[in-house]
Amino acid sequence: MEKFIPFEKLSKKKQRELNAIRRKDWNGINPVTRKSENPKAYNRKRHRTDFDFDSVPLCFS
Repeated sequence: MEKFIPFEKLSKKKQRELNAIRRKDWNGINPVTRKSENPKAYNRKRHRTDFDFDSVPLCFS
């Protein structure tokens, strides 16, 4: 039976090995925290595509 050694007192090499074992797989989940954008804030990248100039008939009188 191996003697217990706290993680902080392990060598850097052993710490890296243990971290690599713990870090294995997220099963397809992205661990990055994300938040939704504020719908009331102005976003210059958002363009209105619902209005098409080609489909609107022009009437001159």
